[in-house]
Amino acid sequence: QVHLVESGGGLVQAGGSLRLSCAASGTIFSISRTGWYRQAPGKQRELVASITSGGKTNYADSVKGRFTISVDNVKNTSLQMNSLKPEDTAVYYCNAVVPANNYWGQGTQVTVSS
Repeated sequence: QVHLVESGGGLVQAGGSLRLSCAASGTIFSISRTGWYRQAPGKQRELVASITSGGKTNYADSVKGRFTISVDNVKNTSLQMNSLKPEDTAVYYCNAVVPANNYWGQGTQVTVSS
């Protein structure tokens, strides 16, 4: 079992920055990839960024050059979000992938005002 707790969401003006953090606990040694997804009202959940245990990163085209994902000793995954836009408004979820399973955090709201 892996337990994920997100923090760092909030309200920010367009052009501003936020840093999301995801703290993992439990059988973290089995995590092969962590990532951030987001879901806006009326839309499907989408991948924002992910990072493997080997450090390989993947970003959605819409956030490339603005967001940076990083991980610290597998336990903490962060998402630095710069140059935020109103279309970045969503609930952001942390995700951890282990063999044959997938874990999610409870989500944190990010609201970007224009």
